[in-house]
Amino acid sequence: MVMRIEVVEIEKPAGVEAIIGQGNFSIFTVDDLAKALLTAVPVIKFGIAMNEAKPQLTRFTGNDRGLEELAAKNALKIGAGHVFVILMKNAFPINVLNTIKSHPAVVMVYGASENPLQLIVAETELGRAVLGIVDGKATTRIETEDQRKERRELVEKIGYTID
Repeated sequence: MVMRIEVVEIEKPAGVEAIIGQGNFSIFTVDDLAKALLTAVPVIKFGIAMNEAKPQLTRFTGNDRGLEELAAKNALKIGAGHVFVILMKNAFPINVLNTIKSHPAVVMVYGASENPLQLIVAETELGRAVLGIVDGKATTRIETEDQRKERRELVEKIGYTID
């Protein structure tokens, strides 16, 4: 048996958040997740696409036509069955991740970020599978005390406290 590994770049404009995951029963899950996103953040703009293993097509929906089309293009490029791509504006992954993960048909979330994303995809005779995700650039240093202080001031300013 032969396996091929490929890097799939997720195409999205700067400032657009992406969530990549895997679920089941695509025929209704894509619409259920759309409703869940709207319930979690009513001002969200998004497109969601999900690959269905049978009949081998990408289903999509959303409330922003450009994000819908781009999510569908990315999902098709990934090509793995039951993988979903959510592209969104006016919300952060932290606002919707628990809602997405709690859906009964969602198996896992591979990643969620505004950073550039690459998926490591394997292909066999049967089909394709996501092996993992590359989320942004590699870390090159440890924060300084000044950077740590700035980080803590920022998170406290937006309502998060450490103590």
